[in-house]
Amino acid sequence: MGTTAPQFLSVGEGANQREIAFRRCDGRQPGLFWLSGFKSDMTGTKAEALAAFADTSGHAFTRMDYSGHGASGGQFEDGTISRWLEEAKAVFDREAKGQRVIVGSSMGGWLALLLTLAHVAEVGPGNSRIKGLVLIAPAADFTQELMWNQRFDDSIRREIMETGRYERPSAYGDGPYVITRALIEDGRHHLVLNRSLHLGCPVSILQGRLDPDVPWQHAQRLVDHLPHDDVSLTLIPDGDHRLSRPQDIDAMLRMVATAL
Repeated sequence: MGTTAPQFLSVGEGANQREIAFRRCDGRQPGLFWLSGFKSDMTGTKAEALAAFADTSGHAFTRMDYSGHGASGGQFEDGTISRWLEEAKAVFDREAKGQRVIVGSSMGGWLALLLTLAHVAEVGPGNSRIKGLVLIAPAADFTQELMWNQRFDDSIRREIMETGRYERPSAYGDGPYVITRALIEDGRHHLVLNRSLHLGCPVSILQGRLDPDVPWQHAQRLVDHLPHDDVSLTLIPDGDHRLSRPQDIDAMLRMVATAL
């Protein structure tokens, strides 16, 4: 196994260059690639559980922090889906060699879908290194569907358009989430729930039925947009958004083991 000490990868050029933190353990294939959620980092409960699983099983494992998150450089308020996708793809291409199962939580689930689509478009379906996806409460299109269309009223939308930002209170005690106009407008270039998707690999979704942030119906909608792939949706009846209880972690690890 390789080192788990944080390393850094330069992504972008000039004023857009940022240092992206990642941790990598080498091991047998297929390996795992972890993508965290919005305002989460690579040392969260699920990521650490996955690291322990990889260490025990001997599988390669790579995880990262987006810019403005965790140990990476940059400001959170500069973040957009385009920016974070560019970082995820850079780490995947350069530091996650060989076949991989991508595990994405919340926003990381959306980025996992986008990364897979970009990778398959680049190398061709027959050459894809992505063996499968495990998505935990995947927040596909969340900037538009879950925020702009459902959660934000006219006054919030006006504030974002006029001031360029809105400080959304957090239910998790980690301060307000700054939602920028750039995040909202950029997200519209990456919507996936407006078309049929073909990823070319199995997709397993773990979703809490009591999730207040990403309703289970949103996960079902994603299933409906994956008509060409082998997709399974597992609902945890009393599960919330974080799915970080011991029984939730166990369910995630069983799903990952099956995907491998």
